[in-house]
Amino acid sequence: MALPVIATRYAFFTGKGGVGKTSLSCATSLALAEAGKRVLVVSTDPASNLDEVLGTPLSSKPTEIVGAPGLFALNIDPEAAAHAYRERMVGPYRNILPAAAIASMEEQFSGACTVEIAAFDEFAKLLGDPGATAGFDHVVFDTAPTGHTLRLLTLPSAWSDFIASSTGGASCLGPLAGLEKQKALYAATVAQLSDPARTTVVLVSRPETSALREAERTRGELAALGVRNLRLALNGVFVAAMPEDSVADAMTARGKNAIKAMAAALERLPRTEVPFLPKGTVGLEALRGMGHPAGISVSRSSSPADIPPLPPGLDPLVAEIAAPRHGVVMTMGKGGVGKTTVAAAIAVALVRLGHRVTLSTTDPAAHVKYALDVDLPGLNVTCINPELEVANYRDDVLAKAGGALDAAGRAMLEEDLRSPCTEEIAVFRAFARTVHQGRDGFVILDTAPTGHTILLLDAAEAYHREVLRTEADMPEPVRLLLPRLRDPAYTRAIIVTLAEATPVHEAARLQEDLLRAGIRPFAWVINQSLLASGTTDPLLRERGRYEAPFMARVTQELSPRTALIAWRDTGID
Repeated sequence: MALPVIATRYAFFTGKGGVGKTSLSCATSLALAEAGKRVLVVSTDPASNLDEVLGTPLSSKPTEIVGAPGLFALNIDPEAAAHAYRERMVGPYRNILPAAAIASMEEQFSGACTVEIAAFDEFAKLLGDPGATAGFDHVVFDTAPTGHTLRLLTLPSAWSDFIASSTGGASCLGPLAGLEKQKALYAATVAQLSDPARTTVVLVSRPETSALREAERTRGELAALGVRNLRLALNGVFVAAMPEDSVADAMTARGKNAIKAMAAALERLPRTEVPFLPKGTVGLEALRGMGHPAGISVSRSSSPADIPPLPPGLDPLVAEIAAPRHGVVMTMGKGGVGKTTVAAAIAVALVRLGHRVTLSTTDPAAHVKYALDVDLPGLNVTCINPELEVANYRDDVLAKAGGALDAAGRAMLEEDLRSPCTEEIAVFRAFARTVHQGRDGFVILDTAPTGHTILLLDAAEAYHREVLRTEADMPEPVRLLLPRLRDPAYTRAIIVTLAEATPVHEAARLQEDLLRAGIRPFAWVINQSLLASGTTDPLLRERGRYEAPFMARVTQELSPRTALIAWRDTGID
């Protein structure tokens, strides 16, 4: 079997977006259930597609999966959890405090950290309280709590009375105010995570350099937090079945080179390799195929697949973007679909048309510098540096709010500003400054994965409401950010996807979220298409045929403007 071995009661599957965490966690859970175990799969992903993969509508309660006796699943809905958490904190004061005070409290609990803490609150009930999952032999989590969340819970202020008051700095200590009553539960949760006899953490990666780099970063972060029972699962390992097909040979070489170059600490972990599959991993039969790939039949014919009419490449899209001679382009989408590569390709194309371009990123993983293998005059590649932005922001807050505090109050403010939420707010300010540069040239922003992107836009909305409410002396880039994001003449949002079920489904959901935020996507890009690559390898050709209906959905239902990029191994040429 080509699936990770899970001997502990709890297991977590974590890794870079798009590496297959959900499909691999579900396939492993299905195999455990079919071996006679009772298994509960839990998703903590705000963009969960657990329902789609398992083929059963889910809720926040364990639901038995149709066609898989012994297998149950549930979704933790972070937004619903945040709403309940917010009401639990604010509700008792509604008839006691003035309306202005209630509004201030609600604003304090409206940010991204409330969502994160509330989701962890639900997660902790399942992990920290054994009675909550007493009927199951294994509890498998699709995505672990982020390092951000775990760092929040190590802040001394999280457990002090000080969190109930304002410090003058913008941080997540307000949302943390509700944690004191459950301190013992959270302590038990963190203890379970770091107990190798109870918990296994599976780092999921593709055999690709960027995914393995992210897996190593996660390994180091978890090890620093005391979580050391780690395994590596390489998903989608491809070996060419026939010689002399350039695409198949390039894909094989890329995988081998990435594995050979992985960090030594990652290489030493127990490892499972799951082979590349010719179809998607939605539905129970597809999940069984992940565990028994030898049973999947593939046509061995080397004749090319029938190719339907395909969308054009990037050139027409770039020509439209170039027409105003300035503005902002944001590439958006599910993690792992190639937003960084598409952003780099657009930036290079604009430079070659004679424009000045800044290529930057708001992605915490910051892989944009690895997507270019060219050095072009007129192209400025930058990255929003969180450490520098945090230092500048911390200095600003201490200068404005720290002067009137006594020594104890200033010490508390400084500790407050060590919160990870300080990084989010500091990076947000830098994002606004970068968008501001679109007045005089082109700014191409490789944005964070979908959940981060939406939280970023939510932050823009929160800042905008605050400006309108207080008429504060807000910097111009921040004050104008939301109107600029909503202005189709200034900002063009490009949704990047793969021609597969889950990426298209999640991209459609992202488009709906953007429309609700007043942002209409400019175009979609279907990236890394094997159907358009010209491959004759049987396995890759079979996967190419699988892409056709998803391409049709994008072009016929979801986007009036679509570009297609064929699979390639090289960088920007």
